[in-house]
This record gives sequence, C-alpha cells and structure tokens, in this order.
Amino acid sequence: MSLETISETNCFGGRIGFYRHPSSVNNCDMRFSVFVPPQAAHGKVPVVTFLSGLTCTEENFMVKSGAQRVAAELGLMLVSPDTSPRGDAVPDDPDDDYDFGLAAGFYLNATQEPWSQHYQMYDYVTTELQDVVFDNFPGDRDRHGLTGHSMGGHGSLIIGLRNPQMFKSISAFAPICSTLHSPWGQKALGYYLGSDTSTWHEFDACEVARNVEDTSHWSRILVDQGASDPYLEEQLQPELLQAACKESGLALDLRIHAGFDHGYYFISTFIDEHLRFHQEQLCRNG
Repeated sequence: MSLETISETNCFGGRIGFYRHPSSVNNCDMRFSVFVPPQAAHGKVPVVTFLSGLTCTEENFMVKSGAQRVAAELGLMLVSPDTSPRGDAVPDDPDDDYDFGLAAGFYLNATQEPWSQHYQMYDYVTTELQDVVFDNFPGDRDRHGLTGHSMGGHGSLIIGLRNPQMFKSISAFAPICSTLHSPWGQKALGYYLGSDTSTWHEFDACEVARNVEDTSHWSRILVDQGASDPYLEEQLQPELLQAACKESGLALDLRIHAGFDHGYYFISTFIDEHLRFHQEQLCRNG
C-alpha cells in the first residue's frame, strides 16, 4: 500500500508524522497521524490508538492533548486516524450540520445509500488501518490499546469490546454511551443504517457491553467524564453504560470529575493517567 508523508518532525526524542494513503475500504484517500517514541529504535513498542470526536481530524489529538511527553516516557506509539472519509465524491450531511457526514463517521459500517459507498469506518479501523500502521511503523500488534473522545469514545468501546484479540486495553473520554438514546447517535445511525433500529445494536456501546461473553479479556475499562459537560445528560449518559457493564460483569472504572467540560482541557488533564493505564494493561497482557 502506498503511503504519502505529509509532514514529520522530532518530538520528545521520538518523531511525529502525518500521512495519507488510498483506502479501498472507504473508497477515498484517508489521513492519520503517528507518534513514534524513542524506544522504537530498539524494537517494536506497544501502541495506543485514539479515535477523535465530532468535527475533528487526525490532527486534534496530536496537537491539543499533550500526550507525546508521557508516551515518550512510557515507550508508547500513538496513532490517530481521521474521523471520516473525505473528498469531493464523499456525501456530507444533507442538513448541512456538524453532527453527520464529514468528520462524523461514527466508526460504523454504513449500509444505506449514498453513505455505504464510503462510510465504512468500523472496517477501516479494524482492518485497513491496522495493516498500514503495522506494515510501516514499529508497533507491536499484540500490544494494542484503544481510546477515544465523545464519538470516538463510542468508537473505542464498540470496536474494542467487539475485538478482544485485537485490542488488549480500552478507555474513553466522555463517550457517547448509547447511540440508541442519543440525538447525535439517532441521527447518524438513522442515515447510515436505516430506520430499522434492530440493526443499530451492534454499534451501540451499551448493547455491546451488555452482551460481552467473556469479560476476562480486560481487567477493567477506564472511562472519564466531566461533570460540567454540557452534553452529559442528553447525549452521553454514562449511567447507561454503568448499568450495562454491571449486567454483563464487565469491570468499568467510571470517574466523574467536577468542573470539567467536554473539551481538550479535560482530555489533556487526564491523558497521562490513560496512557499509564494502557501501558500497565498492555504490559500485563503482553
């Protein structure tokens, strides 16, 4: 697979880069970013992939989170893909809004036209991105964690929990916990998957968590949520995830933090703890 380097620069003894490649899954070019820590000079290193939220690109996490310093200390490679397919041929929100279409792929596989021609983000993250990253960068496939924010937190939960052999650690920041009960999720899944809500369950984090058959794959799932998040009650609903995990026996460490909203000040405050969580889990499972 051809890989185009958009830019690269040194960072905390390692290297951060932004890349583009043709995607057969999404039928367009896709972009992603990678931070390679200094420890990679001596062999393959554990990997944490971050899935971003609505309106974001492959740049937001790398630019705003401040994650590279601790990733360099811990020897973690960071990967952040774009949030949706892009290009002139890729259809966007018919309502011309921010919560669907471009930058709002919801990490699912669309089945409805015209979205199904491009919006296959679940397959992209679990297949094509895996190959392009591990074929071109010194990451260890067997030590791979997944995290994300908001829409990306929803993505990290559904993708991580459905792929235990691929992702050995899972966390999330302010995730959309139930697309079935979130206005954002209802709009997106209605367009991408159609009106039959029974087809939505495999892309609803609570439904996936409730139906996990073997919870022993993860010692715990870490979720952080700001108590002053304006989307908390209507869009995010972490109490539903807590109930679903209790039902299946999945160990959930849900932490609610007073005074924090939905933005990157929240993420940057707790990203160190998330990376240390992943490093501990990946080493334990490695």
